[in-house]
Formats: sequence, structure tokens, C-alpha cells
Amino acid sequence: MQKRLKFVITLLSLLMFVVACSNNQGTDQSSDKKEPASENMETVELTVSAAASLKDAMTAIQSAYKKEHPEVELKFNYGASGALQQQISQGAPVDLFFSAAEDKFDQLVDSGDIAKEDGVDLVGNELVLVVPKEEQSIIESFHDLAKEEVDKISIGTPESVPAGNYAKESLEKMDVWKNVESKVVYAKDVRQVLSYVETGNVGAGIVYKTDALISDKVNIIATADPGTHTPIIYPAGIIKDSKHYEETKDFYSYLQSDEAMKVFRDYGFTTE
Repeated sequence: MQKRLKFVITLLSLLMFVVACSNNQGTDQSSDKKEPASENMETVELTVSAAASLKDAMTAIQSAYKKEHPEVELKFNYGASGALQQQISQGAPVDLFFSAAEDKFDQLVDSGDIAKEDGVDLVGNELVLVVPKEEQSIIESFHDLAKEEVDKISIGTPESVPAGNYAKESLEKMDVWKNVESKVVYAKDVRQVLSYVETGNVGAGIVYKTDALISDKVNIIATADPGTHTPIIYPAGIIKDSKHYEETKDFYSYLQSDEAMKVFRDYGFTTE
């Protein structure tokens, strides 16, 4: 009887030992499991230099792109296309350039900073005349800018701000420029023009339609005839020396997608 009892006790002890070993092995295997790849994924930061007039549309696109590519951090540098082009020419660390003027973009293609095959004419825009919404204005057309009662008007600095260059070109074509040049208050970019008008510091301003649409403090009085100025085209391209070419290429392709194009149209850009 005692021998049988010892045998049973020994067998039970052996079974308990086997079960304990099995549990430890399972625990070890669980602890060896790798964390989800997304948690270990290295973040890549891309710098995008873009025309100031693109800010609202690009903010919306940035949010949508981030949902699909959480590993990519988009950093935007907004300003006048001419100033941005000069920064890139001088070696600023930029991955993608989104210009409001073809000539500024073409300078970077000609200098080799952007490969021709890595650039595309992406969207278009229109030029409009705006006045402060809260003030009664005598301005009903571009020609009214020449009236003596109109004290100041604002446009972007033509040499560095494409919208300002288009505005001057259009006013010259309308034979109005020579009568309004002395009234012009120049701005560093199109958003500053809009601000001058919103605050009533000037009686009128010429901006892109996309900028006018986002403001509830201005009224659009007239749209410039496209035949009075160079076509307003926004080209985008990858900087040749980008340290993250493949990631930039992916974002560059996304900007051409149907999803991104819808956002641009929602913000007033033309996509044809």
C-alpha cells in the first residue's frame, strides 16, 4: 500500500513539473513577441516650401495624408514663391517646392535643383479685386481704382510675389497701372495684401480667388480677365538633393491623386 502511495505521489509531482515547464515556455514565447511595426517605425520629416496662397488647402491635405502615412511628418514653409526659390537656390534643406509661378519654378529646373521629370503643373488660380466688407466702397471694377477718391490699394511686390506680378501685368493690360502706381502699397505675400484689405488699411487689393474665398471680411468686386495676365499655374516638384527622395516622391504622387485634387477644388483652385 505504501509503495503504491509513493508511486502516485511521484507521478503527480512529475505531472506538476511538466505543466510548470509548459507554462514557463508559453510565457517566454509571449515575451519574445515583437511590438507592432508601427510602434517601432522611424519618423521621416519632409520639408515642403509652398506659396502662401496654398496654406489652407495644404493644411487639409496634410491632415488627410497623415492618416495614411503616420510615419511621415510634413513640415511646411510658406511664403512668396520668389523668396522660397531663392532660399532653395542658396541651399536651404527642402524636399519639395510648390510654387505659385512657373518662372520661379523653372529657375530651379534650369539650375538643376529640380529634375524636369520630377515636376508637374498641378493646379491653377484666378485673380480678383477685393474691398473691405464692412465699408461702403465706390469701387465696382478694376478701372475704378484710378478714381481720385481711392487713396490706397495693395498688391504683392511684383519682383518676388507672383500674385503681385500678375496684378501689375493685368492693370497694365487694362491701361490702369500708370494711374494707380503711386497709390500702391506693396506686400510681402498675398496673405498680407488680404490682411491690409480686411483691416481697412487700404481701399482695395488684388489677390488670388482662393485667398478671397477664405475671408469673411472682404467682398470680391471683380475677376480679372485671364487674357490680361500670364496664366496662373502652380507647379510642384521634388528637390534633387532631398535626403528622403522616396518618401517625397510618394507625397508628390499623392498631391496628384483624385483625393488631393478634390481638396484643391474645394478651396477654389482649378484642376484642369
